[in-house]
Amino acid sequence: MGPTPDIRTIVWERGEVRIIDQTRLPIRLCYRHISRYGELVEAIQKLQIRGAPAIGIAAAFGLVLGLRASRASDADALRRDFDRIAGDFLQTRPTAVNLSAAIRRLEAVLVRNMDKQTDELRALLEEEAMHIYEEDTVVCRAIGHNGASLLRDGWTVITYCNAGALATAGYGTALGCVYAAMEEGKRLHLFVCETRPVLQGARLTAWELQRAGVDVTLICDNMAAWMMKTQQIDCALVGADRIAANGDVANKIGTYSLAIAAREHDLPFYVAAPLSTFDLTMKNGEAIPVEQRDEIEVTHCLGHRIAAPGVKVNNPAFDVTPARLVTSIICEKGIASSPYEKSLAVLAG
Repeated sequence: MGPTPDIRTIVWERGEVRIIDQTRLPIRLCYRHISRYGELVEAIQKLQIRGAPAIGIAAAFGLVLGLRASRASDADALRRDFDRIAGDFLQTRPTAVNLSAAIRRLEAVLVRNMDKQTDELRALLEEEAMHIYEEDTVVCRAIGHNGASLLRDGWTVITYCNAGALATAGYGTALGCVYAAMEEGKRLHLFVCETRPVLQGARLTAWELQRAGVDVTLICDNMAAWMMKTQQIDCALVGADRIAANGDVANKIGTYSLAIAAREHDLPFYVAAPLSTFDLTMKNGEAIPVEQRDEIEVTHCLGHRIAAPGVKVNNPAFDVTPARLVTSIICEKGIASSPYEKSLAVLAG
């Protein structure tokens, strides 16, 4: 048996949401208990909880929190409060489509049951949020099983950002493939890129893999191509925040560069993500909104200024990797390959 992460990133318990505050890692493992939806909005904005599947779950629970506090006395008033609260969550992280997908699921429950009393509506919405939460681990384990079939015993894998337990309810997408392969008895070594500017690879992925007992080596982002040339890396494996109908993949800024380096060195470039990350309404990645974040993430590192005061800063949080650089897309229903317009539609159907 290989490693299994013992991490519960987000939990609904006794009418509140408990999250791991990921801004405190790896120095301290701290939990934040949240009872008001506005605090959860803030937690998503500040990256205390992050990762496309995890923030989808957070938004679902956040809607439940907000509607528990609502004074609406009929379904129409509750619907108005739902729309207001949903709007607050939708403004937090525009690139990750899982957040809006979770909101749409709760909205569908609300619309189907507008003839019911508000207390019953609240209960139904809480039940749906719990379904989203519980499905995540099942989905991630299915992704892991499918992705493990691509990873061979003895391989060295390079990954980027964090697509593990910390980005989900507690298992992972890209790292779920690693965990599943090692549970099958395969021996793997992971190279983890630090992932500037917020260092999700250094602070989160390396910590998570080390905690799970995986053989891991941390590198700076600008070392990736040289490692591919000199260290016998066998594949690149990353997660995704949104995947367009043609297979273009939005993921943490720097993923595109990693894909280019993988192509130059003839390495497979695998993407692992749930179906909730597919956005087949978008023909290609040009339409995917790219979140711009505060310049302080670039000018400062761990609270310390590293750039000249007043320097101009551009801080896109994501980039889009063209489908032609993607070898396969792994989801819970199977593995897609080019042409993605067909293969993704089949899996999503």
